[in-house]
Amino acid sequence: MTATADGVRQASEAGTWTDEQLHDRFTRLWRRCALPSSSFDACAAWSSLEGRYAESHRHYHDKRHLAHCLSEFDLAFERIVRPDQVEMAIWFHDIINEPGRSDNESLSAELFRDLAGSGMPASFVGEVVDLILVTTHRQEPIDPDHRILCDIDLSSLGCPWECYLRDTGYLRAEFGGSDQEYCRSKRAFLESMLRRPRIFVTDFFYARYECSARENLRRLLGLIDEWEVSGGEGGTDVPALRTSGFGG
Repeated sequence: MTATADGVRQASEAGTWTDEQLHDRFTRLWRRCALPSSSFDACAAWSSLEGRYAESHRHYHDKRHLAHCLSEFDLAFERIVRPDQVEMAIWFHDIINEPGRSDNESLSAELFRDLAGSGMPASFVGEVVDLILVTTHRQEPIDPDHRILCDIDLSSLGCPWECYLRDTGYLRAEFGGSDQEYCRSKRAFLESMLRRPRIFVTDFFYARYECSARENLRRLLGLIDEWEVSGGEGGTDVPALRTSGFGG
């Protein structure tokens, strides 16, 4: 194993990545998937992707979320049928992140299609586009790789409570509306997740995160209940709730 590869492995195990490691990993993937005749340089693709993830409005959907997903991908690698397609979808599934829009995933898929162009096999591009689109989480996926990608994207729901609450604060910071609107939206999401027979559809991620994710969602619903009872619906700010994770 080379020094670079060893550093990437260690970063994956720790769940942390440097910009250099992300750059090296992405460009190796891009070159591996590109046709020999492709004229679109991997570094140019990285520049486009990196610029998107550096947008100032991103607080949750940034390189930290990307690195987290890559680390979960590495943990589940042996269970993935088409690893290059799934990994490429991870890199691009949040490349478009415009708060308030409901079509970010479809725009992300189209941006990948535009960047890949004719420089990758059409079948590969189509598979990656389909994978990106399933991260809307609007229906339960059937394809094994679709299922594992959805679980990778949701895996942060099962992280330790302090980490989950921190991520909630980052998501609040990306939300353009009021606290009341955010809490209504968040409640709808939490309750929809808890109504599912399983949050995680693969046995691998179910075993790792299902119990902790359900506990996190219930605890956050409890905080929302407290906030609303304490005056949130009337517009009164409750500093304790914001410092617990709702603040930007």
